[in-house]
Amino acid sequence: MMNSSRPAPGDLVEDAAVVIDGLRVKRGRTTVLDGLDLHIPRGQVVGLLGPSGCGKTTLMRSIVGVQRVAGGRVEVLGQPAGSVALRHRVGYVTQAASVYDDLTVRQNLAYFRAVLGAGKADVDRAIEATDLGPNAGQLVSTLSGGQRSRVSLAAALLGSPDLLVLDEPTVGLDPLLRVELWGLFHRLADGGTSLLISSHVMDEATRCDRLLLMREGAILADTTPEELLAETGAADAEGAFLTLLRRHHPRHALAEGVEDADGTENGEDAR
Repeated sequence: MMNSSRPAPGDLVEDAAVVIDGLRVKRGRTTVLDGLDLHIPRGQVVGLLGPSGCGKTTLMRSIVGVQRVAGGRVEVLGQPAGSVALRHRVGYVTQAASVYDDLTVRQNLAYFRAVLGAGKADVDRAIEATDLGPNAGQLVSTLSGGQRSRVSLAAALLGSPDLLVLDEPTVGLDPLLRVELWGLFHRLADGGTSLLISSHVMDEATRCDRLLLMREGAILADTTPEELLAETGAADAEGAFLTLLRRHHPRHALAEGVEDADGTENGEDAR
């Protein structure tokens, strides 16, 4: 792994939001993650990129504590993943919008605010941060897919979590909204929030402070966008990813593609 900053197993990494040692996850007889080690720094936008089906969602579920694991250690903000102490400190946005269609945007956020025990002002703050003001009184069932995703993100922002885990939050959004959301992600990081954001759209790699490139349950690279391009000699993130595939899987590098910047995929699409 190039320029890896992973901790040695058992080491305490004080500047890390997430520390993972030897994580193993099995689905039936299939091993999805096998001895994975990494750490995610605090206060940065970390991108988790790779083709669909490579294990991104499984890794994220392990971090938020909703995935059954077969072995290893996952420590989040100094606590075991899934600990009660993390309930109000970690925000999680799944690929599917997790909101109620028969409630308005504001009603959804008021409900989640009450569940979390967050302050009343958090609803207005989350609505403003996600640019949902014009839709605040609108039923979620009448919103577009991108707007529904923003409501889920707004709910995750309630209570000002220390770690945000976002599973493909920009998929299906128009280019302008994607740019606006990435701007929001970096403002949150500047304020001290740690963000882990998954995507299979390679052009989003350049928007991250740090990159984790994933393939078949393994981390191929833990680096910065600048270091990735310099080390591989590629012109863009997609070319760099393909270069890494050729190094690690020379027989399959060209047989299975990654998603192009326009959202079309030229390889497998298994989750």
